[in-house]
Amino acid sequence: MSYHEHTDHQYAKHIRAGAPEAFKAFMAFDNQVLRGRDNAIPPKYTELMAVAVALTTQCAYCIEAHTKAAHSAGATQQELAETVMIAAALRAGGGYAHGFMAMKFFDQADKSGTDTP
Repeated sequence: MSYHEHTDHQYAKHIRAGAPEAFKAFMAFDNQVLRGRDNAIPPKYTELMAVAVALTTQCAYCIEAHTKAAHSAGATQQELAETVMIAAALRAGGGYAHGFMAMKFFDQADKSGTDTP
């Protein structure tokens, strides 16, 4: 048994049974956002964006589902590769940008002469 298994989606039935109205609302929201009739963004780009988000949130199930959906929507391997690198750049950028806060807190601690919050 591994942490993430392809058959784990079978457990959605427990979520659906335990919170039926919330589950129904989530599924309707998800469907509208990703496949709404009036969406301005074409499905291929919607799915590539979903892949990028899934890579940054590190959801293995979403990575699989949205990569396959992007493929079905006509995405190329090159587009997927660029999507991967965009997600990597933004994730790394987030670490860099949060480093600004670390430097600020360090500077504040240095000026206050204390190492405790």
